[in-house]
Amino acid sequence: MPKKTVRDLSDLSGKRVLVRVDFNVPMENGSITDDTRIRESLPTINYLLEQNARVILASHMGRPKGSVKPEYSLKPVADRLSQLIGKPVAFAADCVGDVAQQAVDALQPGQVLLLENVRFHAEEEKNDDAFAKQLASLADVFVEDAFGSVHRAHASTAGITKYVPQSVSGFLVEKELKYLGDALNNPERPFIGILGGSKVSTKISVISSLLQKVDVLMLGGGMTYTFMKAQGGTIGTSLFEEDTLSQAREALEQAKKLGKKLLLPVDCVACQSSDRPDPNAPIQVFPSNAIPDGWMGVDIGPETTRLFVDEIKKAKTVVWNGPVGVFEIDAFANGTRAVAEAMAESDATTVIGGGDSAAAAQKFHLADKMTHVSTGGGASLEFLEGKPLPGIEALNDK
Repeated sequence: MPKKTVRDLSDLSGKRVLVRVDFNVPMENGSITDDTRIRESLPTINYLLEQNARVILASHMGRPKGSVKPEYSLKPVADRLSQLIGKPVAFAADCVGDVAQQAVDALQPGQVLLLENVRFHAEEEKNDDAFAKQLASLADVFVEDAFGSVHRAHASTAGITKYVPQSVSGFLVEKELKYLGDALNNPERPFIGILGGSKVSTKISVISSLLQKVDVLMLGGGMTYTFMKAQGGTIGTSLFEEDTLSQAREALEQAKKLGKKLLLPVDCVACQSSDRPDPNAPIQVFPSNAIPDGWMGVDIGPETTRLFVDEIKKAKTVVWNGPVGVFEIDAFANGTRAVAEAMAESDATTVIGGGDSAAAAQKFHLADKMTHVSTGGGASLEFLEGKPLPGIEALNDK
């Protein structure tokens, strides 16, 4: 990686190291329901503690829209982190100002402090200069380890780097860029891309970017019905974005020009419904381009599942972003489960691009069988598109 990492820093003893982590964890009734993101940050935190640094952690949680909302407080995270590292984690009730400054001043080498939610300040998402400067005043070194936030140019991900002497990546960001970067730029072939999800509009530039890199691109999920429509098919009440029809046609044309295999579903599982997926309604399998009126496509069908699984078996590298059906509903999860199982059983390098595909791998207890599961859905999507990530661009070059 051409950016400096914490390994490139010497003599961190006693230094104030501010680490931007992604502690945006799911909560229910004040309790953390999944601490994966906290555990993913441990290698960087433990390394800094071994170096005897004064470790200051900053994160956002939820969308409090610039005001203090107790349900988005990071206090429960401080308690959980303390259990995971086996030592106390101090907590500051604000991330800037006197409260934060006093907490940092009280911090001894080899101790950890978690600042309150940076999004309690509207200036965070505006990448406000004065706010970034306030955050920077707490630190001698900045470490970016929140991969889930590096695609956003916010004060705590990008702005802060202008005012801190050294800005480097942590081990999680390094790992993410290695696996995603190697898969895209130096894949073992055959290289297969699997894209799912509901909307063509959010995936069209990823489709275009991946077509130039993969040998086979398989599309599933709600967005495929726009492709069916673009080819003159009937799709019943399935999800459909009229304003992306021409983009779908262009993608089909691009695949043809590049001589790439673009696989669309040949059949689908549909439920009788006019407005939303309903597991209690009648369910039937139809050709994907011949769905009758009043029926909604909700999953890839058995023939498509076989096609996709066969391709995955031949692959040496697989990158997957987006479920191929409404996997949250068990009756419509078979296609997504089959894709995840085929990846888990293959000998290929398997990379899951965060978001819903990561949630699906977790749901089917297959995440630990993948080579790499990204912690950032939006960030990995933009990486796959080939877009620069502001939080990475801002770091010091090697």
